Amino acid sequence: MQQRFSNPVLMKELKLRFRTLKSFSGLMFYLFLLFIFVGGFLSVFTQFTGTGFFRPNESFIMFAVISILQMALVMFITPGLTAGAISSEREKQTLNILLTTTQSSTQIIIGKLLSSIAFLILLLIAGLPLYSVVFLFGGVSPVQLTTIFLFYLLTIVAIGSIGIMFSTITKRTIVSMIATYGGMIFLGAVTAFLFFVGISFETFGGMPIPTSGGTPPSSPVTYFWAAINPGALMLTILYPESGTQLANMTGISFPVWITYLIFYFAITVVCLMIAIRKLRANMKHNR
Repeated sequence: MQQRFSNPVLMKELKLRFRTLKSFSGLMFYLFLLFIFVGGFLSVFTQFTGTGFFRPNESFIMFAVISILQMALVMFITPGLTAGAISSEREKQTLNILLTTTQSSTQIIIGKLLSSIAFLILLLIAGLPLYSVVFLFGGVSPVQLTTIFLFYLLTIVAIGSIGIMFSTITKRTIVSMIATYGGMIFLGAVTAFLFFVGISFETFGGMPIPTSGGTPPSSPVTYFWAAINPGALMLTILYPESGTQLANMTGISFPVWITYLIFYFAITVVCLMIAIRKLRANMKHNR
């Protein structure tokens, strides 16, 4: 039973990744940047005297900025860690050797994915002590912090799955990385642009959005672009009233986080299935 659920690919990748000086130097640099930001934020709001007041609402602002900063880092770093998982093996001519082992395609893909995102999860966990400063001054509930980190985890897995898929179906790492970053630009920037285009079309196209009273016009497409945007979900988590405003603008009161969860879970499953099927596409017998 233990051998059935063991994953030698995952264990090997974890050892290779976490035994290098580059991983720990990157972790140190990341924490150093967060420390500078938190220290600078406290210094500015206490007027560099150490005797000023730091109110709970200011503490919440720091929490929101740190959360958005970490989300940006997640979307920027994840493609670089996952886009070369399979294509780099192909470029080093070691993929055929890996495919001749007893490991199934599922074990190889899952092992590569988990080992790639493990470093990102370590970054998030290592930054938790800095969040203790926020709880020291108040303004943030533990539920918000837990929700934010669950949001990070789902987004990391989904983006990592996209990177693994492109790494499997392309032959060059640079092509896979460009395609993965293109997907991130679409999810982060293009969806926001399409949302504002939809809102502008409804506003200036003869269908004004009511500000008070009445039933707003239903716009499922505009709602969908906002619901799958990581930034929009981050805002609804940090500022729940923004979810009400979005419902008033689109006419759809369905919770954004449920749509986000369904969409990114579907992306993860579809991308992993494509990667597993395409890993041995040129072999007669698929595992």
